[in-house]
Amino acid sequence: MTRIPAGPGAERIADLFQAMTILGTIVFVIFCGALVWGLIHPRDTVLRPTSEDDRRRTRMILLFGAVLPALILVPLLFWTYGTLAAIDPRTRPADLVVDVVGKQWWWEIRYRDTVPGRTFTTANELHLPVGKRVELRLTSTDVIHSFWVPELQGKTDLIPGRENVAWIEASRAGEYGGQCAEYCGVQHATMGLLVVAQSEEDFERWAASQRAAAPADTVNAQGREAFLRACGYCHTVRGTTAGARMGPDLTHLASRRTLGAGLLLNTPGNLGGWIANPQALKPGTRMPRVPMSRDDFRLIHLYLQTLR
Repeated sequence: MTRIPAGPGAERIADLFQAMTILGTIVFVIFCGALVWGLIHPRDTVLRPTSEDDRRRTRMILLFGAVLPALILVPLLFWTYGTLAAIDPRTRPADLVVDVVGKQWWWEIRYRDTVPGRTFTTANELHLPVGKRVELRLTSTDVIHSFWVPELQGKTDLIPGRENVAWIEASRAGEYGGQCAEYCGVQHATMGLLVVAQSEEDFERWAASQRAAAPADTVNAQGREAFLRACGYCHTVRGTTAGARMGPDLTHLASRRTLGAGLLLNTPGNLGGWIANPQALKPGTRMPRVPMSRDDFRLIHLYLQTLR
């Protein structure tokens, strides 16, 4: 399926790619034509070539071996430099700064703010306002990953112990699929990411809801307690005593569109299957199958659906 660029970074990369594809095709056709001509008109090895033949062949070698390649490659070189300069994160200040941490096999996403109380963390879903440049601070906690959203920007690696900087910007609202583009283990293919570009007003409403702590569930207080016993050692739910960071922050899990880093739609049925046995859905994932009673499973399942 053709992906149409939806951001200035992807547009510059797509223009360069199309130019290289067109020029490469022209060169390939010329080469094939010359090869066919050479096969049809084999060189006469019996007659001794004249000095004029030698000069003509030398001119042909210079023309097709030096002049024409230079006329093609030199402009492409400067075009490439221009594209690299345009997608450099230092070209202009960002409107928003987001930390993206790659983990086997999911994404931790932290929204920075100069006011500490306005920072928040989510997982596997990056929201951004249309027309605003978002600076990405990229790192990893385990192996090398790579952040890539083809319709918005080129890929940038996430390296343990090092922070790489990239940026992303959407020209129009929509949902755009991303993917880890560096092999990182058995579930590399299912390390997906969803980028949601929305109007500035919608983004601010979403961000305000994400900053809030989990709702106090007086109806399913037993579910909260069951969650803390079974899941609180790995996950965070702000507003409760669960504050671990081994797994994704689940404070607003029910508001996310997918589960398992884009593996499943976030439906009650899929959520129940994930809680019961994540290894059956994503073998090798760091989340184990947690032993629990049928009552605890039901309570936790209901409780997680309230975390909007």
